[in-house]
Amino acid sequence: MRLSTIILGVVGLVSGVEDDLAFMRSDPAAHQLVAYKMSIKEERKTLTISNGAPVDYRDTNSLNDNLILNPYFLDSIMHMTQERIPERIVHTKGAGAFGYFEVTHDIQKYCKAKLFEYIGKKTPLVVRFSTSIQDRGSSDLWREARGYAVKFYTEDGNWDMVGFNTPVYFYKDPQYFVGFVHSQKKNQVTAVRDINAIFDFLTLRPETLHEFLWIFSDIGIPDGYRRMSGFSIHTYELVNEHGESHFARFHFITDQGIKNIPTELALQISAQDADYAIRDLYNAIANGSFPSWTMYIEVMSKEEVEKADFDPFDVTLLWPKGHYPLLPVGKLILNRNPSNYFADVEKVAMNPGHLVPGIAGPPDKMFEGRVLAYKDAQNYRLGVNHNKIPVNCLCMPVLIIEMDCRL
Repeated sequence: MRLSTIILGVVGLVSGVEDDLAFMRSDPAAHQLVAYKMSIKEERKTLTISNGAPVDYRDTNSLNDNLILNPYFLDSIMHMTQERIPERIVHTKGAGAFGYFEVTHDIQKYCKAKLFEYIGKKTPLVVRFSTSIQDRGSSDLWREARGYAVKFYTEDGNWDMVGFNTPVYFYKDPQYFVGFVHSQKKNQVTAVRDINAIFDFLTLRPETLHEFLWIFSDIGIPDGYRRMSGFSIHTYELVNEHGESHFARFHFITDQGIKNIPTELALQISAQDADYAIRDLYNAIANGSFPSWTMYIEVMSKEEVEKADFDPFDVTLLWPKGHYPLLPVGKLILNRNPSNYFADVEKVAMNPGHLVPGIAGPPDKMFEGRVLAYKDAQNYRLGVNHNKIPVNCLCMPVLIIEMDCRL
């Protein structure tokens, strides 16, 4: 619990100022432990170690014992020394929540995916928002692009839409990924961010200018994750039940309205609450103010793709405004906070290559590169069986013919 919250609460009780008490009630994240204690039943439970054996009360104090003979100490200390996993290379710090997607408009003529099967259909999902370059302990309000990743649990498998809060990306050649990330991260000698490296990459690869202009606009510092939109970046191939193909970009437009924070104010907030965006999302859902986004698609036919005077699959470009109007599809609504941040958010594995029938992968090379990078990173960070972690599991029967495996 934050000291400022405790002080405000005491002032409110002493002075009878209702505003202070209302403030405490409006910050569920600061009072999660208190709320949890009040929600559990007052029943005595026996503390055990990992094999289920009860902990002897004499083992709870290790000052007068041989530590090697204290099973409770060994069990707890060995768990703690191994409880962390490698952090993500990019999109390290983030927030997540669960909810559902509800179809409001029929797009079956474009896509046969069961996700869009009929109007009113609801599909469960999990969303992870994130900063892109900063480390785990950084501020949520640094000026940079944000990640917008959604895992839809459909009857035909999980579809992961791994996008950004900007409609374009930095470059289209995956070969630049390593150099780009290293240029944006801390200098390996000084351990601080190097502005020379950042703008070196920009000047050497001028196609990145488009995305940098988005970042250095007001959108570069959104006022929390609820007030930013999300974009697929890639142009996906959609297939209908007749085998006909169309090509589409997905847009998730926030229903809360776009709202951003000026640089100076962002610095002030960061000094007091580096977890501003995470707290804002958690508190909104905990207070019943469920954030939502409207999904739209921009669609091209095969004929339009062939006649286009630009590359519709170039992730550094926008489609001409007004030529391909946004078609509404449905609503994405978040209504449940994670029950355990580590299990539900830190361990979620989003991969652009997780597609379902009716939604085929984009033909661009950047997409191919991302599929490999995400898969390999997740094998390293979570292990080769990361698909068996509960938050990544399917909601459907699975038939996989494999032999043996390692954890």
